Amino acid sequence: MRTLHTAALCSLLSLGMAGCATTASRPAFSTAPTATVLARGQTDAVGTANADAADDPAIWRNPVDPAASLIVGTDKKAGLYVYDLQGRQRSFVNAGRVNNVDLRDMGAAGIIVAASDRSDPLNARVALYRLDPKTATLTTLGMVSAGSGEAYGICLYREGAALFAFNVIKDGTIRQVALTIGDGAPTGQIVRTMKLATQSEGCVTDERTHRLYVAEEDVGLWRFDAAPGGSTTPVKMASADRYQIVPDTEGVALAAEGQGNGGYLLVSSQGDNAYAVYRLSDDAYLGRFRIGAGAVGSTEETDGIDAAVGDFGPGYPGGLFVAQDGQNAPAAQNFKLVAWADIKASLKLP
Repeated sequence: MRTLHTAALCSLLSLGMAGCATTASRPAFSTAPTATVLARGQTDAVGTANADAADDPAIWRNPVDPAASLIVGTDKKAGLYVYDLQGRQRSFVNAGRVNNVDLRDMGAAGIIVAASDRSDPLNARVALYRLDPKTATLTTLGMVSAGSGEAYGICLYREGAALFAFNVIKDGTIRQVALTIGDGAPTGQIVRTMKLATQSEGCVTDERTHRLYVAEEDVGLWRFDAAPGGSTTPVKMASADRYQIVPDTEGVALAAEGQGNGGYLLVSSQGDNAYAVYRLSDDAYLGRFRIGAGAVGSTEETDGIDAAVGDFGPGYPGGLFVAQDGQNAPAAQNFKLVAWADIKASLKLP
């Protein structure tokens, strides 16, 4: 979510407040070394033009034919798109004001797609769909209540055969909802609640380590125990210090490598059009990168991101990183596609 920060507000209004002088003296862009990578592809633009509309992607990797993998992306004014790796729109479902999206392959139950429905700012809901990989279409399953407040972020967490949705409310409340998906309408039960102090949105889970990562927009990155019976106390992982992350702290994505705690966490540093990278094993900050202006253009003001490692065909060696592009003129907003191998090479990651 793009917001007008204190520094910009003070400049526009010429308030001359003591608090404004401190905030305005901070650099608008990070001074940290920042690598550049180029996108190898991009999706068709979303249907809502001249608006902040595209928001969050979710990647489904086809284990049989990786080049036939799919991307689900939100138009938060209209609904959900399904794209192929050539960026072509394969289908659209009119889902209304869905903000963030995530998916899990639940075996016999199918590929479950969950989106945060913010149609009613007083009552959060989880919109559930099933993705058909053969036709690249979404079938509506139903809505599940996620309590009071405006739904912003969402991420799924699988523990054995159980599926949970973490619904991040605009005020920083996080509710873990146990989902039941069968032959009838889906149902949900809130099993616990956590809280961050201010506006939050992006989240992702690591099912290997049972961790939940949540971005608090003006503060930084936190992690929680994702298990339904775990601690609700957050642990600070990174600050929006205008060096590693320039607010807003936005999308969060996991590039998991191996069965232990290997791999990386990526965070959208929306304030300076960059992405910060952290090592999962010890939370260490490893560097930053931007998507530069290449054959398919750069990215700016990124909201949602997603990442998946593994074989995605020859076009995306090592894996796939997808980032929302907030400025895709003259077309409407869309999503840019980057090879994970290119990101690792740019930051000299092992």
